[in-house]
Amino acid sequence: MVSNHERTPRVHPEVTPKDASTVILIRDVAADAGSSGIEVFLLRRVAGMAFAGGMTVFPGGGVDPSDARAEVRWAGPPVEWWAQRLSTDAALARALVCAAVRETFEECGVLLAGPSPDTVVEDTSHYAQARVRLENRELSFSDFLERENLVLRADLLRPWANWITPIGERRRYDTRFFVAAAPNGQVADGATSEAEEVAWLSPADALAQWQRGSSILLPPTWSQLEALSAFGSVAEVLAAEPEIPVILPTLITDREPIRVEFPGQDGYYENGPHPWSVRD
Repeated sequence: MVSNHERTPRVHPEVTPKDASTVILIRDVAADAGSSGIEVFLLRRVAGMAFAGGMTVFPGGGVDPSDARAEVRWAGPPVEWWAQRLSTDAALARALVCAAVRETFEECGVLLAGPSPDTVVEDTSHYAQARVRLENRELSFSDFLERENLVLRADLLRPWANWITPIGERRRYDTRFFVAAAPNGQVADGATSEAEEVAWLSPADALAQWQRGSSILLPPTWSQLEALSAFGSVAEVLAAEPEIPVILPTLITDREPIRVEFPGQDGYYENGPHPWSVRD
């Protein structure tokens, strides 16, 4: 549990947000599970990490300079379509999609790429060494895909949301959220230096854990779980075309308890524990 003292913020001058990508991996509940609906893949970040340490999150991270320079074989909607849906220019849209696929592979071993534009890798275990080198920035993602003769499957991603870390935080990100179905045969794992624990949970179960105090959810994660709890299948999620407004929460520091305010926050402060800040 995070103490009130530890939640006391150090408000910083306005910091320019770094572009980032987060991928919400989803799968249908197994047919023999006795229930229906979807599950999402979640990681609990290592407690000592400078950003969102100890929080339960989706896989993701900042755009790397190599993502912007990546020359990859591309399957799916053209970069111009992504630029329109992500409300940005083509160069950044390309970098965001590349970062989404790269970060998902680094953080949980799921690779949205295949030998051809209509196939996807079935087993990523033999890329384990390359995965470590990618995480350590010893290998660029475009070089990895070229070496393995793989096509980036942008068509397996769907744009979902856009949140910006509040002004006043020391580390700020302009994060585009994507959703993607976990490819058949691939195993999402926690073999990354950034995760203490990973799990597949239904959105309802993930929210119930948070309500019990078993996890800490930042507002963007909580909001996506709330939204996804309304869907009954992966097909329904992938068919959705949500509006993607830019959400910039406001950091409220002039009263106790300190908090952030954001659209659709009803239930966040009333129903479970919450951090006011994503800093260390």
